Order: sequence, then C-alpha cells, then structure tokens
Amino acid sequence: MLERAFTEACATQGIVPGTAAYAHHMVGVHQARGQSAVDVFRGLFPDGDGRAEAAALSFERSFRTAMDRTGISPVPGAEETITQLSDSGVRVCLITSLSRRLLSLVLDALGWWRLIDLTLCPDDVPRGCPWPDLALTAMLRLGVEDVRAAAFVGSTASEVECGKRAGAAVVAGVLTGGHTSDRLRSAGATHLIDGITQLPDLLPGRSTAEDTGSAARDSAPTAAASSATAAQPSSPAASSAAPAAARGRRYP
Repeated sequence: MLERAFTEACATQGIVPGTAAYAHHMVGVHQARGQSAVDVFRGLFPDGDGRAEAAALSFERSFRTAMDRTGISPVPGAEETITQLSDSGVRVCLITSLSRRLLSLVLDALGWWRLIDLTLCPDDVPRGCPWPDLALTAMLRLGVEDVRAAAFVGSTASEVECGKRAGAAVVAGVLTGGHTSDRLRSAGATHLIDGITQLPDLLPGRSTAEDTGSAARDSAPTAAASSATAAQPSSPAASSAAPAAARGRRYP
C-alpha cells in the first residue's frame, strides 16, 4: 500500500515505473522509510519548487484510495499485546509517519480509538523521525519522568534513531520488513524482535527477545514507548501505522 502510494505520487512528478529515474527514486523512498511523506519527497525533490508538497498531496489521495479499496487490519497479535500492556499498567501511544488525516482513517478502520492512550504523527511535532521529537512528546504526554524508563520499538532505521536520540533504555528493531537487521543495529537498536507481540518480553522481569548487547537486561524500563508496525492492509503488503506505550502519570 505504501509503495503503491509513493509510486503514484512520483508519477505525478514525471517519475514513472520502468525508467532509471524511477528506480533511483524508489531506492530513496526505501532508504527514508519511517519519515513523513513530505520529508521523503523533499529528499527526492530538493529544489524547493513545490514538487515535494504536490507529491505529498498525491500520496495522501493514493493511500486513502488504497485503504478504501483493500481495507486495513491489525498485525496478528497487535491488539492482544496492546491490551496486555494496558492491563499491566503500561500506557500505549500509537506513533506513525502518516498524517493526522490518514491516522484518523486508520484508527476508524481498526476501531482503536479507545484501545490507545495517545496517538502522535509528524503533524504534532516540529520534526518527525529520525529526530527525537515524537518519542520525547510521547514520554512527556504519558508521564514518563526519566527517558531511561522508556522502551521504543520501530521497524525502520529512522524510527530506531528517533528512540535512540530520545534516550530510551530499550530501542527495539522489529523485523517486519521495513529495514534489515543490520541496518536497524547500525541505527542504534538495542534489541531485535520478530514482531510487536515480543514487546512485553523487553519489560522488567521478562527476557526472550534477542539482545544486541548495548542495553543490559537489568536496566529494562519501568515504562515503555514503542513504535512498531501494528496495522496492515487486507492485501499482503504492509502499511506504516505503528503503536507505542508507557507507564506513568498521563498529562493533558
């Protein structure tokens, strides 16, 4: 769904499949996974002539049309994991690279408005991933008093860098096809997990996921903030909606 939306958006700027320019631009799209659409297109069309903004608008239309056509559903086990975290006193925030409009559509489709404590997207902060603004805002809003008492999960290098720069003790790379394990490690992942269902294993007293050695088990967080792929189209391709969590007082 994401790749098709990016492909159709690039086509509006004369970058069509089957050309060398298309191959070059799609490499750029893949490298920038986890960033907002407008930031991705600013990287592809850096001249500041409005092409990036026009492509971002086309991306919005294409993604919404694809959602209407194919639908979207939770990644297997995502709802159960969020419920498990909430039941254990962990607050959950959904962080995504999608716009607020598209995020609202995803939440409507999933019926997750009451499941999630907080939702954040690039529209809510000065800078999206890989900057730490989204992770830090989640921690502040969810009442995390020490950034080291937070865990962050993402499937792309940009998301992992966001959590790392925010100072989270656990920054897990989830291996759902966003970026490779090597790239997630290079971005600063302290753990690698196969899916969002392994997130609870990274919290205090539980340890089954792979540890890359950069964060000790005995320093696992008392609160968690995560960003991981948690929703997917009804067709096989995955979308970019992502959840997050934390234990503590919630501030308005």
